[in-house]
Amino acid sequence: MTKRYVSLPEKAEAGMREFVAEVDDRLSGDEDTCSVVEDVLIDLSGDRDAYDRWQAGASVSTAERVRLQSYDPCHTTLESEYYAEKDEETFRRSKHLQWLWRQFDSLPIADNVEFALRFRRMLADHLFEDCGENCRFFKGISFTYGHNITIGDNTVVHDDAHLDDRGKLTIGDRVSISDGVHVYSHDHDVVDQTAVRNFHTIVEDDVRLTYDSMVRAGNRVGENAIVGARGIVQHDIPAHHIAVGMPAKSVKIKPGWESVATPIEDAGVNRQEQRHLEYELDDNLEVFDEFQRDLESPN
Repeated sequence: MTKRYVSLPEKAEAGMREFVAEVDDRLSGDEDTCSVVEDVLIDLSGDRDAYDRWQAGASVSTAERVRLQSYDPCHTTLESEYYAEKDEETFRRSKHLQWLWRQFDSLPIADNVEFALRFRRMLADHLFEDCGENCRFFKGISFTYGHNITIGDNTVVHDDAHLDDRGKLTIGDRVSISDGVHVYSHDHDVVDQTAVRNFHTIVEDDVRLTYDSMVRAGNRVGENAIVGARGIVQHDIPAHHIAVGMPAKSVKIKPGWESVATPIEDAGVNRQEQRHLEYELDDNLEVFDEFQRDLESPN
């Protein structure tokens, strides 16, 4: 697709740069992350006057109090908070940053594309394990934690993608992740769905994951490969292959790469077990089972 450069008026550009740099500096310093996130969300939401009145002891409605309290990520919960195997110390910070990312996306200002891309790119430096140069993150992207994600240079993640890093997720350089794509790094047992296994999922350089496609946990999509729209990757996709369908199967090698690509007939190998990540749980852990099912089989 052909694109062109877009620029903002000088005053808007200066204000944007100053704000993003200010938040970046605060997150890089010694300030409590919770406090930084709270301050940023209060000001971006235009709620500073109401917040100051509440802090000064003025009467507020119950709904208003809940809203004002929720700018502080320490007063919130995320789904991933329930996952017992997570690294608690690392999650403590990544939760705050993920809350800022999610709440920013819910604000009208997140539709200012140029500003929002720069703000999310700055947050990625603090949230992800590693993030390369010139990455672009569009609206509505979700993560499990964020801190188990590594992304290379010049990668683009479009609207409403889900990057599940309950295990580990590595995404290479110049990768294009289209709207609605889901990339997973954990899976559930077919009998006891509360039993979770984590994996390392890999998307190599120059891959295109097209609309609504899915990469299941522990698989590798090879360099320069394409997964077609709504394709479901359940085994490794070799480099330079085009894979389509449910499950995704290699149907073609990209023209010009035939001499270096694995033959079509040799594709379709599942190496998920090679990328299984072990974890240990505390013996005294009080387990929350939301299903309360009887797993006794008839056999």
